[in-house]
Amino acid sequence: MTQWVTMKRPYNFSAGPAAMPQEVLTQAAGEMLDWHGSGMSVMEMSHRGKEFISIYEQAQADLRELLAVPEQFRILFMQGGGLAENAIVPLNLSRAGTVDFVVTGSWSQKSLQEAARYCAANLAASNEADGHTTLPMPLNWRLSKNASYLHLCSNETIHGVEWHELPDLKAIGYDSPLVVDCSSHIASRPMDWSRIGAAFAGAQKNLGPAGLTLVVVRQDLLDRALPICPSAFNYKTVADNQSMFNTPPTYAIYMAGLVFKWLKSQGGIAAMEQRNQAKAALLYDAIDSSQLYYNKVARDCRSRMNVPFFLRDESLSEAFLSGAREHGLLQLKGHKSVGGMRASIYNAMPIEGVQALVDYMLEFQRSRA
Repeated sequence: MTQWVTMKRPYNFSAGPAAMPQEVLTQAAGEMLDWHGSGMSVMEMSHRGKEFISIYEQAQADLRELLAVPEQFRILFMQGGGLAENAIVPLNLSRAGTVDFVVTGSWSQKSLQEAARYCAANLAASNEADGHTTLPMPLNWRLSKNASYLHLCSNETIHGVEWHELPDLKAIGYDSPLVVDCSSHIASRPMDWSRIGAAFAGAQKNLGPAGLTLVVVRQDLLDRALPICPSAFNYKTVADNQSMFNTPPTYAIYMAGLVFKWLKSQGGIAAMEQRNQAKAALLYDAIDSSQLYYNKVARDCRSRMNVPFFLRDESLSEAFLSGAREHGLLQLKGHKSVGGMRASIYNAMPIEGVQALVDYMLEFQRSRA
């Protein structure tokens, strides 16, 4: 075990499930058979026992502190991932009938399609015409009157487009809540809760392992569920039962709690944002200054978490990926729907990993000159 936790590991650029901090994995390995003298692994504990309740309450408190979540919001630990939330959100919040959607890539497109099963889904704006490489400006959105809410994905994992600042809906005269799918950049930067009605995120990119879904919802939105909403997915029911209406994903909550403590030890969200800006700048600078690599996304909305890039000579792609693996750089192949390469550089990716990727990219380019 000691050899495993001290060895130099490859750099994992997977888009999700994604790399986790090695310190977290090491602690979890040490606590696997016996959590704090309890004689039990966390995955063996009753979710209503005092041991797990202490884990749950600490994770809740640490996350609220890290994300500066105001008291008028409830933090829910649920299951199903972002795709399930594409149904769960309209089941909870679409009582007014119409929901507006801003489509900026594959994930927000999936959100619109799924919500249309439960409500009238209005496409308020889309960047499909330019290949999902820019962001449509709010003043040009075709918004509905008295909509239940407006949905947007604040970071598109596949296309690499990110809202660096959430839109101020009140400034454009829109009174309905904003719902944000922030799965792929949660905890990478501060969030302006004054502009948000509800936010959700699958944990498997920046918060922990797959299985846990975070929902943060304003208190006044809790009691709007459609009659057909399943009890286990009803936000009010989940909130009233402190996320224990059904058995929650206990081990994933424990792992996320360790990640929250790690984030606090790193200086919190503000410190992580600075690191993420530095990592992204390092990689984008290497791409932009290259004659071999290129990125399609407009510079003012490039993702800091998911960096897609392409080789001008696509016939070299397999050789690039093979060489990357030999250099200990894993999971760089782009999503099958867009091709190319993609480096996901979430919180757990150190700047040394990004530098190792940049060094390899330059070496590969020189070898093909």
